Amino acid sequence: MSSPFDLDGPVVAPVAGGPAQQLVVLLHGYGADGNDLIELAPHWAKLLPHAAFVSPHAPFPCEAAPYGRQWFGFEGRDQAAIYAGVQAAAGILDRFLDMVLAEFNLPAHRLALMGFSQGTMMSLHVAPRREAAVGGIVGYSGRLIAPQLLANEIQSRPPVLLVHGDADPVVPFAAMAEAAQALTALGLKVETERRPGLPHAIDPTGLAKGGAFLARVLTQDEAAPAKA
Repeated sequence: MSSPFDLDGPVVAPVAGGPAQQLVVLLHGYGADGNDLIELAPHWAKLLPHAAFVSPHAPFPCEAAPYGRQWFGFEGRDQAAIYAGVQAAAGILDRFLDMVLAEFNLPAHRLALMGFSQGTMMSLHVAPRREAAVGGIVGYSGRLIAPQLLANEIQSRPPVLLVHGDADPVVPFAAMAEAAQALTALGLKVETERRPGLPHAIDPTGLAKGGAFLARVLTQDEAAPAKA
């Protein structure tokens, strides 16, 4: 099923049928595309039968591969240039989230962002800067980009689950603790899950932890999280 939104990518409708009551946006990693993560939808749909899943392709061709997409580039760039790329992609993603919420007629707290690697970086960058808090963030094998800048730009404090393999050769395992410390210091509730011996990947335990977290934050009946 093709996406009708600004960023193209696969969409999975609620398995229970009818209008979506929750929405999960899946943000893939560097060099992949939206087809990579949409395969998680059937697993989590068992816990969220009324949720729609949207997995957009990142807006830019991958600079290091003939196929695949990227949210931002980092080959040969300094930190300032990388951050500029993050900000450019953040504007595109932010508009996309507004569009999908309007299309599904859902409030922000019924939306969750899930990311892998670079998708986690985008989730952690964009969500806390949105005025209306999303329901939650699940981040696998990623990091928080420029945490020192978030304090002056934070708008909301959604709950976060970070999952990371301690044998990750791509994004160091220490990045999980660094992100958790920075986010906690800013008032976000952060849960972490260390996956022993896991490289740059999502394993069944991490998948189950993410699904349980999404079901909890997206189906609770309490009011939307408070603004910053």
